[in-house]
Amino acid sequence: MPRIIGHGRAAELLLTGRSMEADEALACGFYSRVIPVEELHAAAAQLSSEIADGPTFAHGMTKVMLNQEWNMGLEQALESEAQAQAICMKTEDFRRAYDAFSAKHRPTFQGN
Repeated sequence: MPRIIGHGRAAELLLTGRSMEADEALACGFYSRVIPVEELHAAAAQLSSEIADGPTFAHGMTKVMLNQEWNMGLEQALESEAQAQAICMKTEDFRRAYDAFSAKHRPTFQGN
């Protein structure tokens, strides 16, 4: 929690047992978005479709980097990111993304 919302706010919440309202949690980055309950199913379906339609190799690399960078200093994290980007740039999906960007249309990824 301290890495997400900061040490001070995390300490206050944990030591006092105070609950956060949704707007406060959104404002401090604890939530990425707040959605009315009646829109939740559609929003979840939309988000899962966006992720599923994306570049699967790059998504996998992103997950690896997110998990590894918790234990890295800034310099090491930047170097690891540069290496990950170089690897991703060798994929066919990167070429598809580049070509689609140049043509100003949405890429169709194939996972390679």
